[in-house]
Parts: sequence; structure tokens; C-alpha cells
Amino acid sequence: MSRALLRWYDENARVMPWRIGPEARQKGTRPDPYCVWLSEVMLQQTTVAAVRDYFRRFTARWPTVDALAAAEDAEVMAEWAGLGYYARARNLLKCARAVVADHGGRFPETAGALRALPGVGPYTAAAVAAIAFDEPATVVDGNVERVMARLFAVATPLPAAKPELTLLAGRLTPRDRPGDHAQAMMDLGATICTPRNPACGICPLSAACRARAQGTATELPAKTPKPAKPTRRGIAFVGIRSDGAALLETRPGRGLLGGMLGWPGGDWAASPPDTEPPSDGNWQRAGEARHTFTHFHLLLEVRAARLPQGTIARQGAFVPREAFRPGDLPTVMRKALDVALGAFATVEGTDDPH
Repeated sequence: MSRALLRWYDENARVMPWRIGPEARQKGTRPDPYCVWLSEVMLQQTTVAAVRDYFRRFTARWPTVDALAAAEDAEVMAEWAGLGYYARARNLLKCARAVVADHGGRFPETAGALRALPGVGPYTAAAVAAIAFDEPATVVDGNVERVMARLFAVATPLPAAKPELTLLAGRLTPRDRPGDHAQAMMDLGATICTPRNPACGICPLSAACRARAQGTATELPAKTPKPAKPTRRGIAFVGIRSDGAALLETRPGRGLLGGMLGWPGGDWAASPPDTEPPSDGNWQRAGEARHTFTHFHLLLEVRAARLPQGTIARQGAFVPREAFRPGDLPTVMRKALDVALGAFATVEGTDDPH
């Protein structure tokens, strides 16, 4: 099955900015471990389409792990804005600095050693070891889980089926070209063995697929129903001073959006207490910003104000107009800004935040 999969991959491999294609690889071009690691961290719970431009910008600005390790935290967090799951960005910096400080700027070459790096879990360690260093490590992401569940007709629902699916994937991992095999499995799940309407007729593994033989491919992998997401509420104070400075705060390093810029506000809870504004001003209710995180829905009541020159911040600090880029904000905070701008435009006839 692995040979059939690799033949298919040699002809159908997706082109990605962080990937060394099978033809170049067979001619001796080796993947850059830094690029493999960076792409895998970015791709966690995010789509390939969303990651491409972020990866290009990151590697243009910080082309090596040494350059990233020397970067300012705030600059990296700002560049990460919009990718979500911001703990990944914090761990990205910790890992880069550990590679430089403890390994001379060279990534360890085995999954076991990679696991010792900050923020590197079993999947990322296996992916970097296999793709960058050709260690026959078992790489299992959501695409591979789906392929294994169908190939072997595993009826046990996820997440309980994960150990069995990992064991099955390990049995198929070859000692020859394990990195290409891992990427081929990912590509197969992303393009052929898709969640809905799998293209079984053109799948290189169709002859061996038990789910196809049983007519159950679209029903697998089975999943344990997820509980309904709770809703939390909060407040975002969007204040723009007359000189264009924005009243922002850097969120605590731990927790959701840790270390990111955001609008001042209180805690997020099912019934949050009313929160004092971060400065004096004519704060008005502008509307509501809605956002969904992994484990809950968030409804932010947006309170907006045009603040006079000389306003003193009791919470956060004013970021000068020339230093404030809305794109540096995480998505939920940009949504709050959009709500405030809509309110400003209604009153003033403009949507210019300055």
C-alpha cells in the first residue's frame, strides 16, 4: 500500500511553499527543518490556504530559526494575528530560542529529541523527524486518521479510536521515504479521502479499502458527539483619541490571546460584571462583536468613544496613530473595531479610525 501511495504522490503531490516536492527530493534536495517545523506549527487547526501567506511573510522576515529566536515578542505576535490559537505563537518563540540556546541553531533529528523542545507535541515531533530527517516516525493528523479509519473500517468513534488508528498508520510507515509517505497520506486525506464525498474511484488505495468494500466510507471515522459550546460575554472599550492614537492593552501572557494587543475590557464569563471604562470619555454602546473559539462562543459588547487630546488612560496605553495597525489585532479585536467604526461612521459620516 505504501508503494502504491508513493507512486500516486510522485504524480500528484500538492505544491506548497514549505515543501520539497518528490522530484526535487529524489535529486537530493533536503527540506529545511526550520521551514518544516514552522509550517507544521502554523497548520495546527488551520487550513493550508490560510497558512500560505503567513508562512511566506514569516520566512521573508525571519528566514532562519536564529532570526526568529532574536525577534521581539510583540513583532511575532503581531505577525501571527489572524491565525488564531495564539499560544502557538508564544511556544513558537520559546522553541526557536531553545533550538538556538541548547542546540546551536540546529533542530534535533529524532522525534524523541524534538519532543523535548517547548511546545512540540507528538504530532509535530513525528512530522519534523519524518519530513526533515527521514526518520520512519508515525505521523498522524486528522487527514491520516480519516484514511486509516476507512482503510481498515475502524468503527470505534474518535477520539477513543486515536491509539488504534496511530498503530495502524505505524504499520504502513515505510523505512524508505518515510517523509514522502507522511506527506502523501496527508495529501490523500486532503484531496481524495475527503470528509464528504470521497473520490474512491481514483484513490490509489481503493482496492485495499475495507470501508469502500462495505459501503461505509462516508460514515467513517465515527465521532463522539460534541457537547454544545457555552456562550461567554464581555466588554471591549474601543477608544480613539483625536490625534488618532488607539487605547490598547497587551493581554496577559497566559490564557486566550495571551500577549496580544487588544481593547481594554473585563473578564469573559457567562454573566460578567459591568466594567469601568479605561478612561474618562463619552463611551457609547456601539453594538456587539461575535466570535467563536474552540470551546466557547464569545459575545463582546462594544463601547466606543472619540477621546479628546490629553485623555489619561487608567487601563492600557495609547498607541500612536503611526504605530497602530488594525491588522496587528487578533480577529475578535478587529471585529470589535469594525463595530466601533460602524458607529463612528453613523455619527460622523466616515469609517476612518483616525
